[in-house]
Amino acid sequence: MLPTTASKGRGAARSAPPLFGPYLRRIVKWQQMDIEYTFWQMVHLCTSPKVVYQHTKYHKQTKNQWARDDPAFVVILILFLVFATSAYCAAFGESASHAALTITSVVFIHFLFAGLVLATLCWFLTNSYLREEPNSHVVEQRVEWLYAFDVHCNSFFPAFVILYVLQYFLSPLLIAHGFFPALLSNLLFMVAISYYHYLNFLGYDVLPFLDRTTFFLYPIGLVIILSPLMILIGFNPTRYFLSLYFS
Repeated sequence: MLPTTASKGRGAARSAPPLFGPYLRRIVKWQQMDIEYTFWQMVHLCTSPKVVYQHTKYHKQTKNQWARDDPAFVVILILFLVFATSAYCAAFGESASHAALTITSVVFIHFLFAGLVLATLCWFLTNSYLREEPNSHVVEQRVEWLYAFDVHCNSFFPAFVILYVLQYFLSPLLIAHGFFPALLSNLLFMVAISYYHYLNFLGYDVLPFLDRTTFFLYPIGLVIILSPLMILIGFNPTRYFLSLYFS
């Protein structure tokens, strides 16, 4: 068997099927979404995230792409965001118009727009600076943009559980004045943000053609340094972020 050249690799990349067409068409076809597998992923992202990315390798072997071809994860996560934000609006007694504006802001700005920006940034950084130098006997591989967005969604879900769900039930305590509410609130944000970046690292570390992926762990060090300082000055992130939306 003759070795595969880089030029053949580029030709294969050009002939690869587009990712976005089938992905977008399946958004409106619930019967084509694998809901059970999506919930399995969500549970294991909170308990055993490495197992999820082990299945990503299997997906690459069977579908010849790293990114999901099923939008069920994004659709269900958006529904969760709508329900959680609605609960906050009901708890803090806002009007229906304000609730609609808040839900729209959370879904389209906090999740989708921020996700598009972060995914594009990570996609650019990985393809520009973290790829291993290919040789003439190896097919050149690049990070798919849709995979970068998948990694963001995977990383976002545990943060959603902590900062939207758990924080909601603890909010009567967290919004109080004093040292302990500020301490607990900062701990919640520290865990959520650190776990987000850890899952981000796992998502790119699983790609065999990337190098120096520990770069994605660096923000965790910054979070660990800043959190004690926020506690010492009495900053309560729960009170701050809720005050941006609710009186």
